[in-house]
Amino acid sequence: MDEIIYNSIGSDYNTNRVADPRILNIIDTLLDLPSGSVIADIGAGTGNYSNALAGLGYKVFAVEPSETMRHQTKANDRVTCISGTAESIPLPEQSVNGIIVILAIHHFSSIERASLEMQRICPTGPIIIFTFDPRVGQEPWFKDYFFEIYQRDFMTFPPLEKVIEAIAFEGSWSKEILSFPLPKDLSDRNMYSAWSEPEKYFDARFRQNTSGFALASPVVVQSGLSRLQNDLQSGAWDKKYGYLRNQKEFDAGFTFIKLQLRH
Repeated sequence: MDEIIYNSIGSDYNTNRVADPRILNIIDTLLDLPSGSVIADIGAGTGNYSNALAGLGYKVFAVEPSETMRHQTKANDRVTCISGTAESIPLPEQSVNGIIVILAIHHFSSIERASLEMQRICPTGPIIIFTFDPRVGQEPWFKDYFFEIYQRDFMTFPPLEKVIEAIAFEGSWSKEILSFPLPKDLSDRNMYSAWSEPEKYFDARFRQNTSGFALASPVVVQSGLSRLQNDLQSGAWDKKYGYLRNQKEFDAGFTFIKLQLRH
């Protein structure tokens, strides 16, 4: 997992990356576990969703390699922060009732090794993965200004089929796929969340809290911002994409996957 990335961009992560109640509700529904169940949050970041799930009655192990991110986790009696990676989860066999991976699977160094680890600590599931696949979403205007960053996502985020195949490799796991169009008031401000609010990309803190911008060269970012600013000032952006300002949601390719051993 990309510990170095989040050690550098995670210092102000909680400013923009707040657990969204709609995402939380879907996670809770897909887990379908009784109150008091033990959950492992793999790639937990600052623990926003760990704490939110704890508020619903779960006990959560928040597994995160970045010390910077772990130190921002708010203290909670039902959340235990653990230094670890998806490929080496420091928990015993059969120790949890369910697993969540929230926008973190693209940081795994090996989905296959992570799969073995997740099945070791939770042999039957459910394993709930919230991820992004640009191949299945609508093409965003973002690519017009930050094409290099957009193209990198095709290399960074594995196809949904690969994720499913890697984790349910024996074919005995059931799968459920649920698309999640981004609402315009999403509180977990990922890189595509400002799909109807292009002005948001001029906020350095917003950009800082996304790995896409963190990995991009300053030249690429500044070039895109300059062109975006020019098009907003001239009205060109609104002429081509202004209709988005009135939409309630946009399907960028964010998707939930539920995997569970068939009985």
